Amino acid sequence: VQLQASGGGLVQPGGSLRLSCVASGLTFSRPTLAWFRQAPGKEREFVAAIFRSGGQTYYADSVKGRFTFGRDNAKNTVYLQMNSLKPEDTAVYYCAADNQLILSQLRNDQQYDYWGQGTQVTVSS
Repeated sequence: VQLQASGGGLVQPGGSLRLSCVASGLTFSRPTLAWFRQAPGKEREFVAAIFRSGGQTYYADSVKGRFTFGRDNAKNTVYLQMNSLKPEDTAVYYCAADNQLILSQLRNDQQYDYWGQGTQVTVSS
């Protein structure tokens, strides 16, 4: 299983970025797919996820209304559209996947078996 994240960069406050994560080696329509982030000196935190094939999306309160999680099964790709970015969104963003976790484990990074390499997002003027 490989997850390849891309799309990070430097953006001004209020700007937008779209992260992509291409997954290979998964039965793509089945696993839970998620985005986490880790800022310098902080623990990795949950950002957003799609739970299994049901399509229900979940967001951290800090990004709700600004970030949108999308997926394209035909391309084995998930996206994180990030709008109205704030300096506190600065972090390395990781995509993650798991075939077996249950809903109550969705926000726990320790429950995910597969991780991408991370992509840096910097929000600064």
